[in-house]
Amino acid sequence: MRRTPRYLMLALITSLALAAPGLAEDREFTASSLKAMGGPNNPDVEIAWNRYYDSQEIGQICRRLAGTHPDLVRYGTIGKSVQGRDLHLLTITDWSAGDAAGKPAMYIDGNIHSNEIQGAEVALYTAWYVVENFDKVEWIRGLLERKTLYIVPSINPDARDYFIHEANTAHSPRSGMLPRDDDGDGEVDEDGFDDLDGDGNIVFMRKRERGGRWKEHGDDPRMMVEADPDEEGLYTMLGWEGYDNDGDGRVNEDGPGFYDPNRNWGWMWRPSHQQYGADQYPFSIPEDRAVADFVLAHPNIGGAQSYHNSGGMLLRGPGGKEDTESYKGDLPQYDFLGQLGEEMLPGYRYLVVHKDLYSVYGGELDWFHGARGIFTFSNELWSPFDFFKQEQPEEAGWWAELAMAFRFDRILLFGEGVVPWEKFDHPQYGEIEIGGLKKAWLRTAPSFMIEDMCHRNMAFTLFHAYHLPVVTVDSMSVETLSGSLRQLDVTLRNRRVLPSRSAHEVANGITPPDYVELRSAQVVAGFLVEDPHLDLAREQEHRPERLAVDAVAGMGAVHVRWIVDGPPPYEVVLNSRKAGIVTATIR
Repeated sequence: MRRTPRYLMLALITSLALAAPGLAEDREFTASSLKAMGGPNNPDVEIAWNRYYDSQEIGQICRRLAGTHPDLVRYGTIGKSVQGRDLHLLTITDWSAGDAAGKPAMYIDGNIHSNEIQGAEVALYTAWYVVENFDKVEWIRGLLERKTLYIVPSINPDARDYFIHEANTAHSPRSGMLPRDDDGDGEVDEDGFDDLDGDGNIVFMRKRERGGRWKEHGDDPRMMVEADPDEEGLYTMLGWEGYDNDGDGRVNEDGPGFYDPNRNWGWMWRPSHQQYGADQYPFSIPEDRAVADFVLAHPNIGGAQSYHNSGGMLLRGPGGKEDTESYKGDLPQYDFLGQLGEEMLPGYRYLVVHKDLYSVYGGELDWFHGARGIFTFSNELWSPFDFFKQEQPEEAGWWAELAMAFRFDRILLFGEGVVPWEKFDHPQYGEIEIGGLKKAWLRTAPSFMIEDMCHRNMAFTLFHAYHLPVVTVDSMSVETLSGSLRQLDVTLRNRRVLPSRSAHEVANGITPPDYVELRSAQVVAGFLVEDPHLDLAREQEHRPERLAVDAVAGMGAVHVRWIVDGPPPYEVVLNSRKAGIVTATIR
């Protein structure tokens, strides 16, 4: 009997599926026959990673992930925004291997600055990737068996939605949506941008006139540059689109906000006259307060990642040079992760905020490290390198980067990212022209580059989570002394780079010490063995059955000893807030 060739059978099945109502044509995405490395094939939750989502859409994605993967994902919120939006939370772990609170945890958030939107997509991609690959990639499965991810995609959802749905520049509003009187006239938010042509973007206004100090770029007339000192310009730049709405002789001086949510944290905070955007007092901003309360309620968080844009940076603190000492003992771990990140993220640089960028007081990453001893990075997503995959000399500066953005738009976006100069009759300035970069260009990755950005940054953060402590009982021995007395020696070993408590945390007593406890035994004496080679031990006289340990060092070990009266079995328990609970029994 002749058999139908397999390729014809597959074609027949496919054609039947396409013809049957409610089958293939109902899929949001066409099924794939060949898996590409680095991503799930035909995932249970299909998400397009070539676009950006508002806060409601982010919530829908979060609930879809939780509903489809209940064994791995729990959906919740950490609070409400100023305008009542949910601060979405995904708690991700292998729940069958233990409760989330009992495992070392990585906290991930994005979008603290409202216009820096792609941080939320990277956070969401991380959640989607790990749950869709849990049964397919052994490394991911091992990670979620041992660790917990707390993911809050956007911690500024009000202003995120304002950026997406209202007219803005690529840099606005940055603030949140708490009303503030920026110009001291007794009114709040009364003179923001005005979308003169109604296209959803706020671009520049220019006026052609003698004595102007600006001219069109020689290679691209859409771009404006300053005229040389001995050159006569043709245009005066009037700033961003807008009117003088309140008649005070100024334009756009009091828009939404203004405060900086990344200057409002309760570590090295400075008032607004010293740190612009600090607002009225630490944690005056409800969204920041909600994050801090969540972190304080989850002492198992040992690592944290915040996503910003732009510039291609892997930032660690301190934000102010006055705080340098608090990082000193933890630099080997930061350097290890930062240098790994530079390898994973071409064009990104591992930098120190105050030294390589500028001073930041009251920043989120410094609060995480300074107040909680948590190893924390802020990634500035999207970099000049990403335009043409070429390193740029440091002296090139802002104007070179801007020229690349215009050229990229011409030859890769086909002009979509720029509003051409058009005339407009302005009631105050007269005849002007408006034009320039759209809000979704310059700081945010274009559609075809979003997933690459998401995946590489996710990988950096997952390796950070991987190197949160994994402590095991490495060895146990029992030696009979005299009569019923026995000596029990135990070694606990950390298999990862990050310690169970940071050096800053230990030095300042930020959290309680780790405890190694001997149960089911009558303990006579307990010792911390400080040098096992020379057999040097220090006795802990108070509560010898529960030995206080500063930390289990990264890739290091702790040695303890007890003198007990009576035979085994004995149960050894490590209780560490950031390394979890580890038990072993000696029989």
